[in-house]
Amino acid sequence: MLRWTITFLIISLIAGVLGFSGVAGTSIEIAKILFFIFLVLFIISLIRGRKTT
Repeated sequence: MLRWTITFLIISLIAGVLGFSGVAGTSIEIAKILFFIFLVLFIISLIRGRKTT
């Protein structure tokens, strides 16, 4: 999922440089959402991995 975040971030940077502000804004919002989903899943996996019963 982090790979998708980086992909959308790169798309938004390229679109911003080329002047496509609508595409850049949408891509950066998708990248933010994916990053926070990745972060939550990462924290959950860390917590579940520590429980050794």
